[in-house]
Amino acid sequence: MTADLAILLFASLLDRSVGDPDWLWRRVPHPVVLFGRVIDKADRRFNRLVLSPETRRRNGAIFIAVLVGGALLGGLFLSSVLRLFGPLGYAAEICLVAVFLAQKSLFDHVGAVRDALLAEGLAGGRRAVSLIVGRDVANLDTAGVSRAAIESLAENQSDGVVAPWLAYLIGGLPGLLAYKAINTADSMIGHLSDRHRDFGRAAAKLDDVVNWPSARLTAILYVAAATIKGLAAWRRVWTVVERDAPLHRSPNAGWPEAAMAAALNLSLGGPRRYGDLVVDAPSLNGEGRRSAGPGEIDQALSLTRLLFALLLAINAGLLAISLLL
Repeated sequence: MTADLAILLFASLLDRSVGDPDWLWRRVPHPVVLFGRVIDKADRRFNRLVLSPETRRRNGAIFIAVLVGGALLGGLFLSSVLRLFGPLGYAAEICLVAVFLAQKSLFDHVGAVRDALLAEGLAGGRRAVSLIVGRDVANLDTAGVSRAAIESLAENQSDGVVAPWLAYLIGGLPGLLAYKAINTADSMIGHLSDRHRDFGRAAAKLDDVVNWPSARLTAILYVAAATIKGLAAWRRVWTVVERDAPLHRSPNAGWPEAAMAAALNLSLGGPRRYGDLVVDAPSLNGEGRRSAGPGEIDQALSLTRLLFALLLAINAGLLAISLLL
C-alpha cells in the first residue's frame, strides 16, 4: 500500500508538470487508443444491426465484462512484472499511471479557451471550446462559450483526474486500467443513438457506477476549495449541490458542475444544442449569474488548482500514515 501511495503521488506531480507529450504519442499509440481499437473491433463484429436488440444488449454486456476482466488481468501482470525491477520498475509505473491522469491536459485545453477569447474574440473562443465539448458552439456568445468551458472543466476534473486517481488508490494498476477501459467504452459506445442504445447499455451503466464516488468526492473538494478561497460559505455551496445535482441528466456530472456553479455564483447548464437536437437541460444554481467571460474561466481554473492541491495533500497524508504504521 505504501508503494502504491508513493507511486500515485509522484505520478500526479508528473502529470501536472509534464502532461501528455505530443511528441511521444505521435510515435507510439496512447494506451487509451489501444482500448479504443479493441472496442471498435467489437462494435463492428458484435453490434451488427441485423441482430435483434436483445442479442446486441447481451453481446454488449458480455463484451464489457471481458474487456474489464482483461484490463484487470493486464494490470495485475504489468504491476507484478514492474515490481521485479525495483526502483526502475517503480519509475516505469509512475510514468504509466501519469499517462492515465489528465490534469495538465485539462488545464491546457480550458486555459486555451480563455486565451482565445482574450486574443481572438468570440470566433477564437468558439473554435477553442469546440475541442472540449460535444455541443454545437456556432450560436454561443462569449458567456455561453465561457460557461461551456467551465462546465467541461468541472465534469472532466471528476472523470479525467479524480476518478482515475481514486481507481489507482483503491485498486492499484489493475483498478486504474479497468476504470479507463470502462470510461473509454462509455465514450465510444455508451450513447442513446440507434446503433449503440442496446450494445452500449452495459458500458454506460457500468460507467455510471464507477464514476459515482469520484463525482461526489470532486464536489466535496470543490466545496472545500471554495471555502478556503473565501468565494462562498461551504453550507451554501453544498445546499446548492444537494438540491441541483440530481436535476442533471447524468447521475454524476451534476455534482461537480453544481459545486462549481455555486462556488463561482454562476448559473451553469440549461438548454444546449447538439447538431439538430436541442436538449432542454435544467440550470444548476439557477439564481446565479448567466454572464461569464475569460475572468470567470480563470476563477474556475484557480479553484481547480486548489482542488488538485487538496487531492495531493490527501495523498501525502495517507502516505505519511502508511509510513508511520
